[in-house]
Amino acid sequence: MTELQEVQITEGKPLLPSPPAPDPGKKHTVETPYGIVTITIHGTPKPKRPAILTYHDVGQNHHSCFDTLFHFEDMQEIIKNFVVIHVDAPGMEEGAPAFPLGYQYPSLDQLADMIPCILQYVNFTSIIGIGVGAGAYILARYSLTHANTVEGLVLINIDPNAKGWMDWAAHKLTGLTSSIPEMIVGHLFSQEELSKNTELVQQQRDILSHATNLPNIQLYWSSYNSRRDLALERGGDHTFKCPVMLVVGDQAPHEDAVVECNSKLDPTQTSFLKMADSGGQPQLTQPGKLTEAFKYFVQGMGYMASSCMTRLSRSRTASLSSAASGDGNRSRSRTLSQSSEAGGPQPPAPTMEVSC
Repeated sequence: MTELQEVQITEGKPLLPSPPAPDPGKKHTVETPYGIVTITIHGTPKPKRPAILTYHDVGQNHHSCFDTLFHFEDMQEIIKNFVVIHVDAPGMEEGAPAFPLGYQYPSLDQLADMIPCILQYVNFTSIIGIGVGAGAYILARYSLTHANTVEGLVLINIDPNAKGWMDWAAHKLTGLTSSIPEMIVGHLFSQEELSKNTELVQQQRDILSHATNLPNIQLYWSSYNSRRDLALERGGDHTFKCPVMLVVGDQAPHEDAVVECNSKLDPTQTSFLKMADSGGQPQLTQPGKLTEAFKYFVQGMGYMASSCMTRLSRSRTASLSSAASGDGNRSRSRTLSQSSEAGGPQPPAPTMEVSC
């Protein structure tokens, strides 16, 4: 009987191709009246569609603030439909050298005034803005002065108020006992995250402690703490003219400020997403829930109307439908409370606060 011989067959091509690497984007530097700003562009222009423009918080750049969200699997369906423009505040881009001693860093109002130069450079007439913390304030300020170029705003951890005397005194006192990195970490994360010293907190501390551009970060931090009051007023002329989604983590440092901001906005144009178990950076800790909410947000604006639901949405349809039917007799202003495991955002509705 012929003996069986073991034969090794080398596979010429893998049966399943590896997923494509994330698009690194194209970096550009844009000259503005207040200095040079770096932007990173992903995708190609889509006819009659705005660009998604992001702006990061203090102590971050567009990579550390938004990569987790924009590389999330279910987010890919959305970004295929829009050009994405990530803005790095001056001196915050990777590898940025420290500004010379005595450099006058732009105020947040001036940073907002750089955005028209960016849109002119990329030849876009309108945006959907996504901002976090200081970046949310900058986009909000820009929207108040250039309402005709903003189709929608997603504002995460926004504090629209100027610092009062008590806040200023507390900030000065904290500065005597804490380093700049520690103050910024306290700005970014909840007390629970800080006490647990989560991996995300450790990563941020490490980034700040080794940052060669820490003097630049301190200048951005000072500009944020010197911000003016946005003076929003419900029913008045000084308010947003576009749909707005406010996002904050439950027990996050800026929860009260975001709640107050929601009270000052048009209830027919505003949705409020309060996310449980997300800490101070929901775009990093809960990218799936934020992606789902953002999809509903852009669908409410008339884009991606034919887009199919994601797996997250399909798994929740039954529970959300039953919850909604039970709330049918409530007034327009309502709260939908759900646990992190079973809950999720619904399509943006007038003055709906979603705790998911």
